[in-house]
Amino acid sequence: MDAATRELVRQRAGNRCEYCMLRQEPSGLSHHVEHIIARQHGGSDDPTNLALACNRCNASKGPNLTGIDPASGEVVLLFHPRRDTWPEHFQFAGPRIVGLTPMGRATLHVLAMNDERRVERRVELLARGELP
Repeated sequence: MDAATRELVRQRAGNRCEYCMLRQEPSGLSHHVEHIIARQHGGSDDPTNLALACNRCNASKGPNLTGIDPASGEVVLLFHPRRDTWPEHFQFAGPRIVGLTPMGRATLHVLAMNDERRVERRVELLARGELP
């Protein structure tokens, strides 16, 4: 993947993880340009298949395309940042993210978006008024 494509993805995301919404700047680790549909599943380097993801979301998502909705036990597609809209599937409740739909709940669970470290980071960002 070329540098121009990586920059397009970063700019489009506003240097924010497109899953958990954490900004790149306060993080000590670089966000990754990740394949929404992994190459092993036929995904390409086309910008429509790329998203900016923090290290934790990227590592947790891996090549997964689906997850289990904890509320219903159903297998559902994971959130797709190019196709789905974040506020339709998630909302902030203080420093925690709440899944509003089966897709949101499954993505929240698979990506461990409310793990202890990320909730701590969001508490800090809320205190500084830097969380959306």
